[in-house]
Formats: sequence, structure tokens, C-alpha cells
Amino acid sequence: MSEERVIVTRDGSVAHVRMNRPDKRNGLDLGMFEGLVAAGEALAADRSVRAVVLSGEGKAFCAGLDFMAFMAAADVGQRLLDRPASSPANLAQRVAWVWQEVPVPVIAAIHGQAFGGGLQIALGADLRYVRADAQLSVMEIRWGLVPDMGASKTLCALVRPDVAKELTFTGRVVSGEEAVALGLCTRLAEDPVAEALGVAASIADKSPHAIRAGKRLISEAPALDVRAAFLLETELQLGLLGSKNQMEAVQANFQKRPPRFED
Repeated sequence: MSEERVIVTRDGSVAHVRMNRPDKRNGLDLGMFEGLVAAGEALAADRSVRAVVLSGEGKAFCAGLDFMAFMAAADVGQRLLDRPASSPANLAQRVAWVWQEVPVPVIAAIHGQAFGGGLQIALGADLRYVRADAQLSVMEIRWGLVPDMGASKTLCALVRPDVAKELTFTGRVVSGEEAVALGLCTRLAEDPVAEALGVAASIADKSPHAIRAGKRLISEAPALDVRAAFLLETELQLGLLGSKNQMEAVQANFQKRPPRFED
């Protein structure tokens, strides 16, 4: 079931992860949770991957939980709460957080609806390209719930506290255009998948070690005090200076040729 729910394809160093329940607007059932986490884990372990695009098949990115599927499965609630020792997140949270555990950039391409859990999956990515007419919502309040798939770390890192509270308290639907204005999304794109794949290919042409270090720096530094953040900058930079890929970047620039990096 998990394999049917999620399709992973490769174009060189770029991986494209597609949620594949178009008839259900990519609604999240247990198979989708497990398939997305499995895809994220596999990509995180693959040193040949330099960038990832995350999208949804059909008319929506992901419209959130498939409540009918969950009601039909007796043990699904407990399985979503399972928290492996290797991650701070339970299964429900990890479907979004696993994209932060992937050490290379992950770009979400959003069209149609990104509601509830679907939005939280997108928020787990590093970049979000969105159609102007897309619809996004922190929709859990409509069911008397709070967002519990990593939003405390993702949503709250992207927008002001009052904006996060308003979206959480009201569950109102915002357009892709407003999402960019609020900081929920990175920028607008007429064709988010094509845009994301193009940017991913550009990222894949850069030094993979520098890209990985850059993601780690920007992800970890905000939670550190000034001294620790500056020490992390230095640690990451010293790991790059004089390395084979760093010297290749310098030589390629001077010789005005495409660089040839190693993973």
C-alpha cells in the first residue's frame, strides 16, 4: 500500500517524491504516512541525492487526513503515535519532519489544496513554491484539534506568532498569493512543479557538501545562542575549506567551466 501511495523518481541527482492518491486529493491514510516517511528515510541515506522535490498528483497537493480511512482502521491511532528512538517525532509528525531530517534541500510544489496535515507536510520542506490560486489552511480547529504534525517547529518558525495564532484559531483558507505575503510560502509559480524541478537542478549543480552544510546551519543556528551559532558557522566552514569539492568550485570559477563535484 505504501508503495502505491508514494512515487519516487530520479533525474540525475534530483529526486521527485509524488503523493499518489489523486482520486482522494492525496488524502493521508496510514499507507501515505508510511510511504512518505519511508521515502524520506531512503533519500536521507542516499549520498547521491542533492535535492528533492515534493508534490501531489492530480488536482491537489494534499487535502489533509482521510478521515474515512482512519475510522476504518482500528489500530491506526496508536501507530501514528509510535515514536522511534532515532527521531524526536512520532509517525504523524515525522511525515512532515522527515524532510528536515533529509540533509539536502527539499522543495514543496503546491497547487490546489494544502489543508491541515497537507499544509504541515509542505511546511516541513525548506522551500515552498505555490500557485497563486492554491488554497492553504491550518484546518485542525474545524475538527476541534490543534496542528500536531510538527507545526510547533515549522509554522512558528515561518510566520509571526500572531499570524500563527490567527491561522490556528480560525482555520481560515488563504490563497497562495496571501501565503507568500504571510511568509508561509517562498514564492509564487504558475507551474510549481516545473519551477521546483528547475531550482532543484540548479542546486544539484552546486557543491553538495556546501549545500548540506548550508541547510544544517540555517536549520540549527536559530535555536542556538550567539556563541554556539558562531561556533557552528566556524565548524561547518572549516570542514569545507580546502576540501576537494571546495577546491573544485574555485578552479571551475577561475577556469570558467562547469564544476565536477563528488558526492
